[in-house]
Amino acid sequence: MSNILRAFINIIENYQTEIETITQGNNRANNMGEGLEDYIKNSFLNPKDINNLEALVKVYSYQGNKNNPPDLMLKNGDAIEIKKLESKNSAIALYIKQNSLKSLWLVYGDCFCADKEIYERIKNTISNGINSISDVEFTETKELGKVKKVDPLGITDLRIRGMWHIDNPNKTFDYLYQYDESKQFQLICLMTLEKYKSLPFEDREMINKIENSSVEVKELQGKVKD
Repeated sequence: MSNILRAFINIIENYQTEIETITQGNNRANNMGEGLEDYIKNSFLNPKDINNLEALVKVYSYQGNKNNPPDLMLKNGDAIEIKKLESKNSAIALYIKQNSLKSLWLVYGDCFCADKEIYERIKNTISNGINSISDVEFTETKELGKVKKVDPLGITDLRIRGMWHIDNPNKTFDYLYQYDESKQFQLICLMTLEKYKSLPFEDREMINKIENSSVEVKELQGKVKD
């Protein structure tokens, strides 16, 4: 069974930062994003199994599609969401422009995001406010809201879609790790101590035995919720 530590080891031991551009359709940003998704997908495989369909099926219970998150799910393991950033400081909502990967964060959601109720409170308040408007027609939607027949002729619809931005981990965790402009590539893996201890002992031992002076394992104090 693969896990985040094996992906970390594979990336270190088979170091390469060039991202293949997938050429399907006309959306250049999405094509470059798909190249990064393939890079991440293969990092959880044994190097000899890269792009091997049978190996992918053994490692992943779900390999994603464009309409249903997450991007990947490990068999008996974690769900993986892959985000592409334009620069070291940009918020997470953008795609990489260059083919060379400059940094990669492997971060567990419970270190990065709040409980879902925090976000749902905002979404529900917006939706309820929209639904309180009189003399317009509402329809069921998975978005924040959809209003039909806004104008007197009844020919204009309004779709209210949510676009969430979250800070780049380089900014969020700058008190734990300082981005170094001089380095060609930086790989950071962040998880709770409880999660780390739950991962297989042999994989933790492999991390400690990596023959690379740039690799460090540290126990740090993260910011806690109020």
